[in-house]
Amino acid sequence: MLEVFTWLADWLVYGVAGLNPESKLGTSLHFFVEDTTKIFALLVVMIYVIALVRASMNLERVRHYIQQKNRMAGYGLGAGFGAITPFCSCSSIPLFLGFTSAGIPLGITMAFLFTSPIINEVAVIMLWSLLGWEFTLVYVVIGMGVGIGGGMILDALKGERWLKDFAAKAYQQAAVAPLSDEPAPETPSLTMRDRHEFAWNELKEIVERIWKWVIIGVGLGAILHGFVPDDWFSNNLGSGQWWNVPAAVLAGLPLYSNATGVIPIMESLITKGLPVGTTLAFCMSTVAASFPEFIMLKQVMLWRLLATIFIILLINFMLVGWIINLLAPWLFSSL
Repeated sequence: MLEVFTWLADWLVYGVAGLNPESKLGTSLHFFVEDTTKIFALLVVMIYVIALVRASMNLERVRHYIQQKNRMAGYGLGAGFGAITPFCSCSSIPLFLGFTSAGIPLGITMAFLFTSPIINEVAVIMLWSLLGWEFTLVYVVIGMGVGIGGGMILDALKGERWLKDFAAKAYQQAAVAPLSDEPAPETPSLTMRDRHEFAWNELKEIVERIWKWVIIGVGLGAILHGFVPDDWFSNNLGSGQWWNVPAAVLAGLPLYSNATGVIPIMESLITKGLPVGTTLAFCMSTVAASFPEFIMLKQVMLWRLLATIFIILLINFMLVGWIINLLAPWLFSSL
């Protein structure tokens, strides 16, 4: 089925536009047309379907459910909730405050906050279509692991003492209050028309928020694909030296993108010879540890907590890069 997008790109770029398939411009534009049409088609269908399923989700019930669970289960639930909600790191902050105000342990809340920008249905759809199910599965497992591991570390360090006063006060008040045995409010039963309206509105909202990132991401990926020599990345960052991964992580910090915008770039970097682990480290750094995100988090956290989170993320991303580079010959034989 996906061959139709290749055919469309062939027809538009090489047929209608008359560009040479061997030229840099022709190769770059073909990449842009094929990936853009494929991504948008899959996004429209899958976001609508997923939104239909999620139409009855009650955030209060989710918070109540997590609140009742033991700590270890809570980490997994927090990371899992972050993975299935379409929030970027900045838009996750109000929900972070809601979790904190409900007295949910900071580690569980941070498991959600770490995972939310890295994994979402848009990222999974795009990864699956561009790089295959094996890479997508590894990416999801890594993203969940970063969230769960980071949450556990912050709980061990008692990171809640480094929240800003208003957030710390709300957390402490909720934490000392006895848990309510009353069930969370039920979500009203929705008709199919209600679900359609919810899904349609969510589809429009998400597409309006991410379309420019898709265009920018695919555009940059197309430039890399068509104009950068095939051996440039492998010669400069693919030598297998230990410092390649930390260099890639640091290079991603000044940048800002969400998973939607960075995945087409990830595809181009891998096809150009950059090792998979190094590529993952760079892209995760761009998505989850960028300076703009930390400026937003400064609204609710003291510098000590921000620095701790920053260090945790950098160490995690470097470990991911090194480990995946070692395992890549067995994990990704098709890439």
